[in-house]
Amino acid sequence: MAQVFKYLKGDRVIWIVMMFFALISILVVFTSVGPLALRKDGTSTSINLFRHFIFLGLGFVVMFVTHRMPYNYFSKISVVLLWVSVGLLMLTLGLDIATNGARRWLQLPFGFTIQTSDLAKIALIMYVARILSKYQEKKADFRKVILPLFFRILLVCALIFTENLSTAILIFGSAFTLILVGRVKWYYLTGLLMTLIIPAFLFIILLTETDLIPRKETWIARWEKFTGTSEEGNYAQANLSKIAIVTGGIFGKGPGHSEVRYALPHAYSDFIYAIIIEEYGLFGGIIVLLLYLILLFRAGVIVKQSPTHFGALLAFGLAISLVFQAFINMGVCVGMLPVTGQTLPFISWGGTSILFTSVAVGAILSVSRNEQIAEADEQTA
Repeated sequence: MAQVFKYLKGDRVIWIVMMFFALISILVVFTSVGPLALRKDGTSTSINLFRHFIFLGLGFVVMFVTHRMPYNYFSKISVVLLWVSVGLLMLTLGLDIATNGARRWLQLPFGFTIQTSDLAKIALIMYVARILSKYQEKKADFRKVILPLFFRILLVCALIFTENLSTAILIFGSAFTLILVGRVKWYYLTGLLMTLIIPAFLFIILLTETDLIPRKETWIARWEKFTGTSEEGNYAQANLSKIAIVTGGIFGKGPGHSEVRYALPHAYSDFIYAIIIEEYGLFGGIIVLLLYLILLFRAGVIVKQSPTHFGALLAFGLAISLVFQAFINMGVCVGMLPVTGQTLPFISWGGTSILFTSVAVGAILSVSRNEQIAEADEQTA
């Protein structure tokens, strides 16, 4: 292990956490993609698992390359990445290529797809960290700094929410949390939140009284089924997820012994946490939860030790977005939240989503690595 960490710099605990995520992912995805092969194209479970294994491997390559970059580089490219992601979001909406009833994906060569909101989330957090870091030592002008920053956050969220409301909420929540810890004056934040009242009111009207929002029926149906007010009863996926959790008990049924996976349509992605608990019990579910909390805690240590404001804000923003996403996935699986479609970062079966998660973790490790370099320079000076 010592030989491995000669090349893996930065926070060792985060590296170990990501290795555990990869191991858990391989075990649970092997269980849950079998029914997928039977339902879709008849390909074997081994082929799907091999594809997933390749993306996990590529994820660690991306993580390694990213963590070797000076984290200040992310500040420099954040402006370009932000506007590139805005353009890709517009292109995604314009091409009208729907997957599972939503326009979230862009088709890439060789059959690959990319969910453009994944890029937008990382780009926006990097950009917000860049802007806030410039005004930590002096007062940020509301009209010239805070208001344009808030406009860019709303622009990205507006391009996402019609097709992926939960991701828009996740991105807005992550960016706003970053602003909260970025020492922005409280009365600025109050003013910004007050400006959201009118758009929120108009959104409710559009959602309930018009057909301008394509997925409004899906949102309303999911909410009604979650609250139990739907005439159709509760959401079938949510019920199956609860069955998996209840039958899993304390120690679970054992690896590969999930029964609910055959009936649960997205057991390999949206509801993979339920499969984890079914096979590994409450004990396994708690371990996964603790791993994400450890990731957040170690990011907090990196924030505390960071010699620059940008490094601290970047590490915090990326970590909080990953952990928020994980909590949403877990909340859906245990019945605390309505069905959203959020995956479990670096554990759910996926392709480019794993790579974008790897970029985020790599950037956090880059901040940690540069802290170690700065500390070593101080000791040798």
